[in-house]
Amino acid sequence: MAKFSRKTKGGIPAINTASLSDIVFMLLFFFMLTAQVRKFETKVTIRVPEASEVVKLERKDLASYISIGVPTLGYQTLYGDDAQVQLNDSFKSVDDIRDFIAAEREARSEVDRPFMTTVLKVDQNVRMGVVTDVKQELRRCSALRIFYSARRTGQ
Repeated sequence: MAKFSRKTKGGIPAINTASLSDIVFMLLFFFMLTAQVRKFETKVTIRVPEASEVVKLERKDLASYISIGVPTLGYQTLYGDDAQVQLNDSFKSVDDIRDFIAAEREARSEVDRPFMTTVLKVDQNVRMGVVTDVKQELRRCSALRIFYSARRTGQ
């Protein structure tokens, strides 16, 4: 009678790592393409107010951002500690909003212009007079779709 025996000398074969670099590069390209790069640096301190009914912005590519708040410590020596209006990467006055909206409209296609949205990121401690002035200027240049940035209550 013949006896059957198992060979235990071989062990577990080594893992083939030839395609590992391909997988790493595919993941790298995926994250590079899907990551959103911040368009501008926020130069004002903003703590957005709380809201109970918060809706996400549908198309962020059609949004123009206006930030209103106290300048950060690095900019307080130049601009003081009063509320300032930031349009993209620079501090502007309320009168410059009309040119800003016109430039944002020109940057969009003709089809997307009616869906443009202006997002106001306003610090919760800013006086309402500054916000009212900004809203009046937006009304004058027919930018009537306005969103207010807020955080959900309890976050």
